[in-house]
Amino acid sequence: MSAEEICYLPARELARRLHAREVSAREVTQAHLDRIEQVNPQINAIVTLTAERALSEAAAADERLAHGEEVGPLHGIPVAHKDTHDVAGVRTTYGSPIFADHVPDSDTLVVERIRNAGAITLGKTNAPEFGAGSHTMNPVFGATRNPYRRDLSAGGSSGGAAAALAAGLQPLAEGSDMGGSLRNPASFCNVVGLRPSPGRVPTWPATLPWEALGVQGPMGRTVADVALLLSVIAGYDERNPIALDLPSAPFAGSLDADLTGLRVAWSPDLGGLPVDPEVTAVLEPAVKVFAELGCRVEPACPDLASADEVFRTLRGWLFHAGFSSLLEEHPDQMKQTLADNIAFGATLSGADLASAQTRQLQLITGMREFFTQYDLLLAPVSQVPPFPVEWEYPETVAGQPMHDYLEWMRSAYSISATGCPALSVPAGFTEDGRPVGLQIIAPLRGELGLLRAAHAFEQATGHGNRRPVF
Repeated sequence: MSAEEICYLPARELARRLHAREVSAREVTQAHLDRIEQVNPQINAIVTLTAERALSEAAAADERLAHGEEVGPLHGIPVAHKDTHDVAGVRTTYGSPIFADHVPDSDTLVVERIRNAGAITLGKTNAPEFGAGSHTMNPVFGATRNPYRRDLSAGGSSGGAAAALAAGLQPLAEGSDMGGSLRNPASFCNVVGLRPSPGRVPTWPATLPWEALGVQGPMGRTVADVALLLSVIAGYDERNPIALDLPSAPFAGSLDADLTGLRVAWSPDLGGLPVDPEVTAVLEPAVKVFAELGCRVEPACPDLASADEVFRTLRGWLFHAGFSSLLEEHPDQMKQTLADNIAFGATLSGADLASAQTRQLQLITGMREFFTQYDLLLAPVSQVPPFPVEWEYPETVAGQPMHDYLEWMRSAYSISATGCPALSVPAGFTEDGRPVGLQIIAPLRGELGLLRAAHAFEQATGHGNRRPVF
């Protein structure tokens, strides 16, 4: 195999070959390092590279296998971690000049689980400042560019991770998602991103004990690879009170399934949101694929009218709790949109939070009732296709003004407010070559059925097989 062929092998196949010793961890790691050297300067996806450490870990991985030691499911697979997730001994900036030289002493839980499964640490992937915003740009490393069109955004906040996947710089990636940060960059970069149910992938360290709006989750070039990584990072942890004590092994199994008779709802605008016609033009034929797979597809949408208030209130509260002290200490070193979110959080009262949580319970109840009639909900991931990399955010969508850097992502963050798992899967390209993802939403804790349906769609369409040209 050529180095490029190695770099684009599905992670499941790469894992099989590594375990069978058909290829060594050294070869795989070196192939990815060579690919990073060749391609990364064009897209700025990996911002801190740990080449010597990666080669050392790969050599140790080969030695363990040669001596017959038991190895993990990700043995020898190179992974770069999101720059908002701590990796012990590796520069982790959170995209902020305040932490430009920060080197943590310990791993976050999601990184720890990936490394314990045998993965090789490649470095860090780019993210917006403190993960705020669905466009990956920050004052420390600059912007990440879309591998399919270098003049466009890669999305965010896990934009470096998605771009690195699409460009063949790593086979798997982890990220986080509060308002769409696993789904939006997956849509923009023609890869797969899963926002799991709260507690499926427990977060540690955590700021607030019962916080469930922001989650961590897997990304990959195929649905099966995302499921493999989910099997590694999901599972109980006693430190996080919302961690689900449910088996994760089923995610590593076959995803083949017959979708005949599945009840599928399709909402092209999630109840009246503005959506760029180019997005709708890509998604309409994608939805027909589910009917061809035997599903009963019909137009329907749950009541999401209160999702905006719920999301914005809880997000403002979380941002104030997490970053207000930093803003006080460094008032000139935070982007204005982030500072505005923190300031909004400071204005919230107990009554505001109580109202938001009451409305969120109504949302959750409404979704549960909706999913007694349907098995899945299909919708846009993002209301626009990838936009110019120089923009902070699109100021209009389908002719309607966007009042801040959040509003254009209501199609993603409205689902975040419900707690339901949601996945972005490649659905096609606009006429000028911009990727568009389809958002598939399932009932709470329904990840396995969600992955099986997305896998069937992926196999029927093959949109994810289209590679960027460098």
